[in-house]
Amino acid sequence: MEDVRLEAQVGAALRALGWTICAAESCTGGLLLHRVTNIPGSSAYVLGGVVAYANEVKELLLHVRRETMIEYGAVSAETAEEMARGALDIFGTTLAVSITGIAGPGGGSPEKPVGLTYIGLARKDNGVMVQRHFWDGDREGIKQASAGAALQVILEAAAG
Repeated sequence: MEDVRLEAQVGAALRALGWTICAAESCTGGLLLHRVTNIPGSSAYVLGGVVAYANEVKELLLHVRRETMIEYGAVSAETAEEMARGALDIFGTTLAVSITGIAGPGGGSPEKPVGLTYIGLARKDNGVMVQRHFWDGDREGIKQASAGAALQVILEAAAG
């Protein structure tokens, strides 16, 4: 029986195009790449990833500028963009995905409530795009929704 899960669709699309991916994850803690690598043969298109939970790691490994996090915050479109660019530079893949958000139950504010998530996608040949999402639910639900949305972003990029 054909595997129709989103991560399997992503894998089939990446394999067909000969593309590779990497990820820079914060609030999802590696869940995106966990899901992608659950698909047999994923080593053909997954090069690696960074779980950059602490701001210092975002800065040191992914080269997110300290000024960006001070001005906009770790959970922002600007930080998601720089995370994706940093991962693309590190891994040299076709696509780099970043996820930063507030999974809760604490850590939210009126300006940035629990459930706020930014997903970045950097393409070697086409710049960076960032999506803003707001998810209802508990911590696990927010993480799953964020990883699922990132998979959808990858699938859409592969579709053209």
